[in-house]
Amino acid sequence: MSAVPAASAPAATVADPAAKVAGLLAQLTLEEKIAFLHQHQPAVERLGLGRFHTGCEALHGVAWIGRATVFPQAVGLGATWDRELLRRIGQAVSTEVRAFRQDARAVQGSDVYEKHTMVSLNVWSPVVNLLRDPRWGRNEEGYSEDPFATAEMATAYCRGLRGDHPTIWRTAPVLKHFLAYNVETDRAAIDVRVPPRVLHEYELPAFRGPIEAGVVAGVMPGYNLTNGIPNHVHPLLAEALRAWNPELVICSDAQAPSNLVEIEKYFPSHVESHAAALKAGLDSYTDNDANAQPTIERFTAALQQGLISEADIDAAVGRLLAMRARTGEFDPELDPYADIRADVVVCEPHAALALEAAKASIVLLKNDNRALPLDPRPGSVAVIGHLGTRVLTDWYSGTLPYAVSIADGLRTRLGADSVAAVDGADVVKLRAGEREFGPFVHNDWGTSVQCPVPVHTFQSTENGRYLTLTGEHDRQVEAAAQTPDGWFVKELWELHPVGEASAAGQVLLRSNAEHSRKYVRVDETGSLVADAESPQDATRFTVELLTSGTHEAVAAASSAESAIVVVGNDPHINGRETVDRDGLALPAAQESLLRAVTEANPNTAVIVVSSYPYAIDWAAEHVPAILWTSHGGQELGNAVAEVLTGAYSPAGRVPQTWYSAEAELPEPGDYDVIGSQWTYQYSQRKHLFPFGHGLSYTTFEYGDPIGTVALSHEGAPTVTIEVTVTNAGDIAGDEVVQLYSHAIDASVPTPLRKLQGFERIRLEPGESRALVFEVPAIRLAHWSELDGGFVGEPGEFEFAVGRSCADLPASVTVFCG
Repeated sequence: MSAVPAASAPAATVADPAAKVAGLLAQLTLEEKIAFLHQHQPAVERLGLGRFHTGCEALHGVAWIGRATVFPQAVGLGATWDRELLRRIGQAVSTEVRAFRQDARAVQGSDVYEKHTMVSLNVWSPVVNLLRDPRWGRNEEGYSEDPFATAEMATAYCRGLRGDHPTIWRTAPVLKHFLAYNVETDRAAIDVRVPPRVLHEYELPAFRGPIEAGVVAGVMPGYNLTNGIPNHVHPLLAEALRAWNPELVICSDAQAPSNLVEIEKYFPSHVESHAAALKAGLDSYTDNDANAQPTIERFTAALQQGLISEADIDAAVGRLLAMRARTGEFDPELDPYADIRADVVVCEPHAALALEAAKASIVLLKNDNRALPLDPRPGSVAVIGHLGTRVLTDWYSGTLPYAVSIADGLRTRLGADSVAAVDGADVVKLRAGEREFGPFVHNDWGTSVQCPVPVHTFQSTENGRYLTLTGEHDRQVEAAAQTPDGWFVKELWELHPVGEASAAGQVLLRSNAEHSRKYVRVDETGSLVADAESPQDATRFTVELLTSGTHEAVAAASSAESAIVVVGNDPHINGRETVDRDGLALPAAQESLLRAVTEANPNTAVIVVSSYPYAIDWAAEHVPAILWTSHGGQELGNAVAEVLTGAYSPAGRVPQTWYSAEAELPEPGDYDVIGSQWTYQYSQRKHLFPFGHGLSYTTFEYGDPIGTVALSHEGAPTVTIEVTVTNAGDIAGDEVVQLYSHAIDASVPTPLRKLQGFERIRLEPGESRALVFEVPAIRLAHWSELDGGFVGEPGEFEFAVGRSCADLPASVTVFCG
C-alpha cells in the first residue's frame, strides 16, 4: 500500500460549498453560532455536525498526539532549498494527520478515543516569520531570513498539506504568526515598529506568496503589537490578508484574545476587545483552553450592547464552516482521503523521506584541504559531545518512533569497533555535609535573555533521568524526568556561588523554572526540596568532580585517528518559545571542550547540531571541517554518517546569515532591516558564513548568463536570466543555484543583494544543465509611501548567479524600464 495515497477525483462532485455553508448558517441558532467562535466548537447533532476544534500542530511532522514521523526542524527544511522535497514532506505529514483523525489505532495511550476524535484537519503550520534575528527563541520554526525563499518553501509545504484534489483538501494549513513576530521576551506586550518599506518589501511577501497561491486556509496573528496596534485587531487583517483571499480564516493564538485586556491593556473590557477583534476579522478564539464559556459570555454581551451584529457573527462562522467543508467533512462519501489508515503512520516510505530530508538539510560550512569526507579507511573515530549520542526533539516535535544518533550512524557505516563515543560532560556529585546526591552527568547550557546566569542540567547516571521538580506544588527534587521538554522546563538549575566560601566550591542550587524560582535545601528526611525563598534558607552544596569530561574527551581524541566534536543546543533550553538567546556564543563548556579536543587531535571536525546559528569564530579559524544540521529528527545520525563518510555529497545552504562574534547586532526589537542594516540584504557587518553558503564534495562551474526583458502573458515586463551550470568534479552532487539582483543606480537605499530565484539541481560528473529564471519587474521595485504602492525606477540591474549571496561567479547587467 502506498504510504501517501494520491487523491483520485470522485465520480460525483462536491456540492457547492457556499450553498452548503449558507444552509447550515440558516439552521444554526444564534447561541450555536456564538459557541462556534471558540476554538472548541460543540457538536450540533440535529444538523449532523460533529465536534470540531481548530489546530493540529504539524510543523515538521505531527506533534503532541503520539508516535509520528519526525522530519528535520523547519529551519533545517529551509536549508534544503528544495521546493519539491518540502511538498512531499507536507504530503506525508498531512497523510499522517488524516490517519490519526480517521483511525484510532494510530494513537498510542489510554486516552486514545479522546485524542483520536479531537485530531483536527486544520493544521497550524507552517511558520513564515522571517529569521531576521538569529537570537530569536523560535528561530527553529522558520524557513529563512529571506521573504522570497520563505514564501516559496512555505507554498511548497502547504501544497503538500493541502493535497492536489481540486475541491477537497487533505488538511487545511494556517500560516503563523502575522505580523512582525520575532521576539519572545515580553512577546505579548512588545510593540514592534515596522517602517512602511520594510512592511511591504520584507514582512508581507512571506505571507502573500502562499496565500495567493491558493494553498492556505487561514492565518494566525502573532502575540505582539505592530506600530502601536495589537496584531489580533490590526487593520492589516482586512487590508492585506483578506484582500489577498476573502475566505481566509483568522485564528487567534492561545490566550491572545484575553491578552488584549489583561496584558496589553488595549481595551478596558473583554466584551469590547472581543467585539473589536471580530470586527477586525478574527474568526476563531483560542482562549481559556477548552472552556468556551468566557468567550460565549463576552460575545453575548457584545451583541446585547450593540457592539457587534449577528451579521458579524455569521461572517466569521461562515468562514469557519467553509474551511471545514473544504476537508470533506460535510461530504464524507466524496472524500478521496477517507480511506487513509494507521498503517501510514511511521511507515517505511516516510522513514525514507525523513532520511532524504535530513541528508538534504546538512550544510558543509568549511572543508579545508578536503578534510571531509573521512578517509575510506579512517581507522578509529572518536565522537565527542553530549549531542553525539542523543537525538533531541523540540516543543513542536512528535514522539520519535526511533532515534539514530550520530555515534550510532557512524557505527553502522564504519563498524562498532571503529567508533568510540565520549559524552564530554563532567560526572559530579552534589554534597551537603555528610549527605551526597548523584552521581550526575553535569551540563552547562549557557545563558539567555531571561536568565543572565548559566543554567545546568543534572542527569542521573543510574537511571538516566534528569533532576527535576516533582510532587505537590513542584516542591520535591528528584531524578525523574526523561527529558527537559515541558512547557515549563523544570529540569534547569542555577548554581550561585556562596560569598567568600565560593573559593571552597560551595554553591546554592536554585530552580530556573518560571513558576518556581526557589532555592533547594535538604529537609529533615534527607530529601531535596525546592521551597527556600531566600539564600539564607537554602542548603550549601559542594559540586564534587568524579570524572572530568574534558579529560576523557582528550584521551579519546588522542588515541583516535580522527575526532568528531558535536556541539549545539537542546531545543528546550535557552532558546525556545518564550525564551530568546542573549547572544550567539556557544556555551562556554562546549567551546572549551572543542578547543581541548582540537589541540589533542588536529584531525578534528565539528558538527553543529542546532536550532540557530552560532558565532563560532574560533572553530572557523582553527578547525579544518565544520558541518551544520538542525535537529534532524529520527534519521539524524544516518544522515550525518552518510555525509561524513562520503556516501552523500552535502548540498544544504544556510537559510540565514551566520554572524561573527565581532558583529554588533541591532536590538532584538529593531525591525527596521533597511535603516539598521539587518539580514544579508543590507548587512555590512562581519559574517562567518553568508546567506546561502554551503560547500560540496564536488565542483560546479557557471557559464556566462544571458539576460533579456520582455512582456509576460499578462503584459507586465519580466526579466529572464538563462545560465548553464556544469558539474566539473568527479562525483555526482546537488548544487543550489541562486540568482540575486542589485539596482545599480537606485534613488533610495536598496538591497546589496536580493534573492530573485533559486533551484536545487542534481548533476552527474561532467553533466551540464541550462536553467531559466523569470523575474517579474515588480520584484525589482521599491515601496513608495507617497504613491501608496510599488514604484519601479528605470535603470540598470545587475543579476548575479552562484553559490551564495557572497559567491557569485557569473553576472549580467540588464536595463529594465
